[in-house]
Amino acid sequence: MTYRTPRIALVGDRSPAVRSHARIPGLLDALATRDQLVLDAYWIPTEDAGSATALDGFDAIWLLPGSPYRSEAGAVAAVRTAREQGIPFLGTCAGFQHAVLEYARTVCGIGGAAHGESHPGEDDLVIVPLSCSLVGHEGAVEIAPGSLAERVLGTTRTVERYHCAYGLNSVYLDQLREHGLRFSGMDDEGDLRVLELPGHPFFLATLFQPELAGDGTRVHPVIRALATAAVGHAASRHTGTTSSAGTPAATAAPAAAPDRTAEGAAA
Repeated sequence: MTYRTPRIALVGDRSPAVRSHARIPGLLDALATRDQLVLDAYWIPTEDAGSATALDGFDAIWLLPGSPYRSEAGAVAAVRTAREQGIPFLGTCAGFQHAVLEYARTVCGIGGAAHGESHPGEDDLVIVPLSCSLVGHEGAVEIAPGSLAERVLGTTRTVERYHCAYGLNSVYLDQLREHGLRFSGMDDEGDLRVLELPGHPFFLATLFQPELAGDGTRVHPVIRALATAAVGHAASRHTGTTSSAGTPAATAAPAAAPDRTAEGAAA
């Protein structure tokens, strides 16, 4: 049986000025060498992510930081593709924010759901400035017992790094919850930091940036879980079976992380 290397779409507007983007090559290397999780990674600019076939054939989608995106519509479309097609999904920082936007618009029916950074004058500001900016900050996060986040992190309390200034408008919290979105992590003040979607193979978003953890040589559990889910998705596509979130149906062999980018393929 031929093994196909899992393909991950890194959706975002790649820039050397964005620290999390600069961490990606080292994280791919660490996944391959330390965790034996080899991914074929491709950068997909947000302008391209909204096209009908842009994300075809991918085994995971990671919506990376970098807001405001060049195409908000493309970022939201990437979330919707992952959610509706059961593709493992991770959103970090702006990825969390746009996962909320997509769900508010598409599932909750809040057609005018807007991001306060890009559209501050709109009526339905689902994403608003944080009461205290988290740019460059580190803070504790309480994780709900029994959640996907707890299974991934292996704990109900963690300390994480941030680089963001926008978060969920709590006015919309009940509506999002009523339509099935679960908020499984919050800080000590009760502000929401992690979301997930029950029933989806792997759908997780964090306002914190796991890619900034440590020195980049050891992969954060959240990123490792996405890679593991991608392996499972690739295996299930090959065999025609369905594997549960975070439980691979096959194990990738160790190899160097791909040095390609898809604007080409990923570096």
